[in-house]
Amino acid sequence: MKLRLFPQESAGLNLLSQMARQIVLATGTLSEILGAPASEHARLVEDMHNHEAKSAELHFALLTHMRTSFINPLPREDMYTLSRFLNEAMEKLDAAAELVSLYKLERLPKRAADQLEIISRQAELTVDAMRKLNNLDDLEDYWIEILRLAKRAERTHRVWVADMLHEMKAMQYARNRDVANQLVEVTKDMRRIATQVGSIIVKES
Repeated sequence: MKLRLFPQESAGLNLLSQMARQIVLATGTLSEILGAPASEHARLVEDMHNHEAKSAELHFALLTHMRTSFINPLPREDMYTLSRFLNEAMEKLDAAAELVSLYKLERLPKRAADQLEIISRQAELTVDAMRKLNNLDDLEDYWIEILRLAKRAERTHRVWVADMLHEMKAMQYARNRDVANQLVEVTKDMRRIATQVGSIIVKES
Protein backbone atom coordinates (compact mmCIF):
# COMPACT_ATOMS: atom_id res chain seq x y z
CA MET A 1 0.00 0.00 0.00
CA LYS A 2 1.34 3.42 -0.91
CA LEU A 3 2.22 5.64 2.01
CA ARG A 4 1.11 9.09 1.04
CA LEU A 5 0.98 12.27 3.04
CA PHE A 6 -1.79 14.84 2.71
CA PRO A 7 -2.55 16.56 -0.56
CA GLN A 8 0.21 16.79 -3.11
CA GLU A 9 2.24 20.01 -3.33
CA SER A 10 5.75 19.49 -4.61
CA ALA A 11 7.31 22.97 -4.50
CA GLY A 12 8.59 22.56 -0.95
CA LEU A 13 10.07 19.15 -1.71
CA ASN A 14 11.77 20.53 -4.79
CA LEU A 15 13.38 23.24 -2.64
CA LEU A 16 14.66 20.61 -0.21
CA SER A 17 16.02 18.59 -3.13
CA GLN A 18 17.76 21.66 -4.52
CA MET A 19 19.38 22.26 -1.13
CA ALA A 20 20.74 18.71 -1.16
CA ARG A 21 21.99 19.33 -4.69
CA GLN A 22 24.01 22.30 -3.45
CA ILE A 23 25.81 19.93 -1.08
CA VAL A 24 26.67 17.64 -4.02
CA LEU A 25 28.08 20.64 -5.90
CA ALA A 26 29.93 21.88 -2.82
CA THR A 27 31.69 18.55 -2.30
CA GLY A 28 32.95 18.82 -5.86
CA THR A 29 34.29 22.30 -5.19
CA LEU A 30 35.94 21.19 -1.95
CA SER A 31 37.55 18.29 -3.79
CA GLU A 32 39.03 20.85 -6.20
CA ILE A 33 40.33 22.88 -3.27
CA LEU A 34 42.04 19.84 -1.74
CA GLY A 35 43.83 19.19 -5.02
CA ALA A 36 44.76 22.80 -5.78
CA PRO A 37 47.82 24.83 -4.82
CA ALA A 38 47.31 27.47 -2.14
CA SER A 39 47.40 30.19 -4.81
CA GLU A 40 44.10 28.81 -6.21
CA HIS A 41 42.31 28.55 -2.88
CA ALA A 42 40.81 32.06 -2.77
CA ARG A 43 39.01 31.64 -6.09
CA LEU A 44 37.65 28.22 -5.21
CA VAL A 45 36.61 29.29 -1.70
CA GLU A 46 34.60 32.07 -3.31
CA ASP A 47 32.81 29.40 -5.35
CA MET A 48 32.11 27.58 -2.09
CA HIS A 49 30.71 30.75 -0.54
CA ASN A 50 28.37 30.98 -3.52
CA HIS A 51 27.10 27.44 -2.84
CA GLU A 52 26.50 28.37 0.79
CA ALA A 53 24.67 31.57 -0.23
CA LYS A 54 22.47 29.59 -2.62
CA SER A 55 21.66 27.09 0.13
CA ALA A 56 20.67 29.90 2.49
CA GLU A 57 18.53 31.45 -0.26
CA LEU A 58 16.72 28.14 -0.79
CA HIS A 59 16.28 27.73 2.97
CA PHE A 60 14.60 31.13 3.26
CA ALA A 61 12.54 30.46 0.13
CA LEU A 62 11.22 27.30 1.79
CA LEU A 63 10.30 29.22 4.94
CA THR A 64 8.41 31.76 2.85
CA HIS A 65 6.71 28.97 0.91
CA MET A 66 5.56 27.25 4.09
CA ARG A 67 4.13 30.49 5.48
CA THR A 68 2.22 31.30 2.32
CA SER A 69 1.09 27.83 1.18
CA PHE A 70 -2.13 26.42 2.57
CA ILE A 71 -1.15 22.86 1.58
CA ASN A 72 2.24 21.38 2.43
CA PRO A 73 3.31 17.81 1.66
CA LEU A 74 4.73 17.39 5.18
CA PRO A 75 4.03 18.96 8.55
CA ARG A 76 5.76 22.33 8.63
CA GLU A 77 8.00 21.39 11.56
CA ASP A 78 9.39 18.40 9.61
CA MET A 79 10.09 20.47 6.52
CA TYR A 80 11.77 23.15 8.61
CA THR A 81 13.95 20.60 10.40
CA LEU A 82 15.07 18.98 7.13
CA SER A 83 15.84 22.39 5.64
CA ARG A 84 17.79 23.47 8.73
CA PHE A 85 19.95 20.34 8.74
CA LEU A 86 20.66 20.69 5.02
CA ASN A 87 21.66 24.32 5.45
CA GLU A 88 23.84 23.53 8.46
CA ALA A 89 25.63 20.79 6.52
CA MET A 90 26.34 23.29 3.76
CA GLU A 91 27.66 25.84 6.27
CA LYS A 92 30.10 23.27 7.64
CA LEU A 93 31.37 22.39 4.16
CA ASP A 94 31.90 26.10 3.56
CA ALA A 95 33.79 26.36 6.85
CA ALA A 96 36.00 23.40 5.93
CA ALA A 97 36.91 25.07 2.63
CA GLU A 98 37.70 28.35 4.38
CA LEU A 99 39.90 26.60 6.93
CA VAL A 100 41.91 24.90 4.17
CA SER A 101 42.51 28.33 2.65
CA LEU A 102 43.22 30.17 5.91
CA TYR A 103 45.66 27.50 7.07
CA LYS A 104 47.19 27.24 3.57
CA LEU A 105 46.86 23.48 3.68
CA GLU A 106 47.98 21.47 0.68
CA ARG A 107 48.04 17.71 0.07
CA LEU A 108 45.60 16.72 2.78
CA PRO A 109 45.65 13.01 3.63
CA LYS A 110 43.65 10.57 1.53
CA ARG A 111 41.18 10.32 4.42
CA ALA A 112 39.90 13.79 3.46
CA ALA A 113 39.00 12.55 -0.01
CA ASP A 114 37.38 9.48 1.55
CA GLN A 115 35.16 11.70 3.70
CA LEU A 116 34.20 13.85 0.74
CA GLU A 117 33.26 10.72 -1.21
CA ILE A 118 30.96 9.67 1.64
CA ILE A 119 29.40 13.14 1.91
CA SER A 120 28.84 13.28 -1.84
CA ARG A 121 27.11 9.89 -1.80
CA GLN A 122 24.95 10.90 1.16
CA ALA A 123 23.97 14.10 -0.61
CA GLU A 124 23.19 12.36 -3.92
CA LEU A 125 20.88 9.93 -2.12
CA THR A 126 19.27 12.84 -0.29
CA VAL A 127 18.58 14.77 -3.51
CA ASP A 128 16.40 11.89 -4.66
CA ALA A 129 14.90 11.21 -1.22
CA MET A 130 13.68 14.77 -0.73
CA ARG A 131 11.63 14.50 -3.93
CA LYS A 132 10.00 11.29 -2.68
CA LEU A 133 8.83 12.55 0.69
CA ASN A 134 5.22 12.58 -0.46
CA ASN A 135 5.51 8.87 -1.27
CA LEU A 136 7.44 7.10 1.46
CA ASP A 137 7.48 3.52 0.15
CA ASP A 138 11.11 3.51 -0.96
CA LEU A 139 12.65 5.72 1.70
CA GLU A 140 13.38 3.08 4.32
CA ASP A 141 16.35 1.92 2.20
CA TYR A 142 17.54 5.54 2.03
CA TRP A 143 17.37 5.85 5.80
CA ILE A 144 19.38 2.65 6.32
CA GLU A 145 22.02 3.49 3.68
CA ILE A 146 22.66 6.98 5.07
CA LEU A 147 23.14 5.53 8.54
CA ARG A 148 25.58 2.97 7.12
CA LEU A 149 27.56 5.69 5.38
CA ALA A 150 27.59 7.82 8.55
CA LYS A 151 29.08 4.94 10.53
CA ARG A 152 31.72 4.49 7.84
CA ALA A 153 32.49 8.22 8.05
CA GLU A 154 32.95 8.07 11.81
CA ARG A 155 35.37 5.14 11.47
CA THR A 156 37.28 7.03 8.77
CA HIS A 157 37.44 10.06 11.07
CA ARG A 158 38.86 8.03 13.94
CA VAL A 159 41.57 6.48 11.74
CA TRP A 160 42.37 9.88 10.17
CA VAL A 161 42.79 11.53 13.57
CA ALA A 162 44.95 8.65 14.85
CA ASP A 163 47.16 8.82 11.75
CA MET A 164 47.59 12.57 12.10
CA LEU A 165 48.43 12.27 15.78
CA HIS A 166 51.24 9.83 14.96
CA GLU A 167 52.56 11.58 11.85
CA MET A 168 52.18 15.35 12.38
CA LYS A 169 53.67 17.99 14.60
CA ALA A 170 51.34 19.73 17.03
CA MET A 171 50.50 22.82 14.92
CA GLN A 172 50.02 20.83 11.72
CA TYR A 173 47.87 18.33 13.60
CA ALA A 174 45.65 21.07 15.08
CA ARG A 175 45.02 22.63 11.67
CA ASN A 176 44.24 19.35 9.93
CA ARG A 177 42.09 18.22 12.86
CA ASP A 178 39.91 21.34 12.46
CA VAL A 179 39.18 20.37 8.85
CA ALA A 180 38.59 16.72 9.76
CA ASN A 181 36.11 17.75 12.45
CA GLN A 182 34.13 19.93 10.05
CA LEU A 183 33.84 17.10 7.54
CA VAL A 184 32.68 14.48 10.02
CA GLU A 185 30.10 16.96 11.33
CA VAL A 186 28.71 17.25 7.79
CA THR A 187 28.20 13.49 7.71
CA LYS A 188 26.42 13.74 11.07
CA ASP A 189 24.07 16.40 9.68
CA MET A 190 23.27 14.11 6.76
CA ARG A 191 22.57 11.37 9.30
CA ARG A 192 20.23 13.74 11.17
CA ILE A 193 18.34 14.30 7.93
CA ALA A 194 17.94 10.55 7.42
CA THR A 195 16.87 10.11 11.04
CA GLN A 196 14.23 12.81 10.53
CA VAL A 197 13.02 10.97 7.43
CA GLY A 198 12.86 7.80 9.51
CA SER A 199 10.76 9.63 12.07
CA ILE A 200 8.39 10.75 9.31
CA ILE A 201 8.10 7.18 8.03
CA VAL A 202 7.25 5.92 11.51
CA LYS A 203 4.69 8.67 12.13
CA GLU A 204 2.97 8.06 8.81
CA SER A 205 3.01 4.23 8.87
